[in-house]
Amino acid sequence: MALYPMSKQVLGFFGWLSICFMAAALGALASVQAGAFYQSLMRPPWAPPGWLFGPVWTVLYILMAISAWLVWREHGFRKAGLALSLFLVQLAVNALWTWLFFVWHLGSLAFAEILILWLLILITAGMFGRRSRVAGALLVPYLAWVSFASVLTWAVWRGNLHILA
Repeated sequence: MALYPMSKQVLGFFGWLSICFMAAALGALASVQAGAFYQSLMRPPWAPPGWLFGPVWTVLYILMAISAWLVWREHGFRKAGLALSLFLVQLAVNALWTWLFFVWHLGSLAFAEILILWLLILITAGMFGRRSRVAGALLVPYLAWVSFASVLTWAVWRGNLHILA
C-alpha cells in the first residue's frame, strides 16, 4: 500500500528519475571524449562496442529510479532512510567511475572503485528487497552489468598499463 497520495507518487517518481539521470549526466560529462579514448585502448575480444553502453545505462538508470521510487512510496524516508541514503551513495559512486577511468585515466582506482560500487549495489538490493521484492529484483540487472563492467575494467586496465595508471 502506497504511503503517499497519487499526485505525490507521480512527483516522487519523476524526482527519483531526475536524481538517477543527474548521476547519469555527471558521468556523461566525463565521457564526452570517451568514445575515441575507448577505441584507442586494447580491449579483450569480448568487450562490447562503445555504442552499446549508452542504451544499456539508460535502461539501468530507469530501473534504478523505479526501484528507489517503489521503496520510497511504500516506506518513505522515515522507515527506509538508510536504504534510500545508501542508494544515493552508490549513485554518486557510480558517477565517479567515469571520471576515474575516462578523464583521469586511473585504471587501478577505477577498478577498486567499481568493486566498492558492486558491494554497495549488492547491499542496496538486499535492503530494498526486504522492503519490496520487486524493488530488489529491479536492481539485479544493474548488479549483473556492474559485475561484467568490473571484469571489463580489470581486463582493459591490465591491457593498457601504459595509459591507465
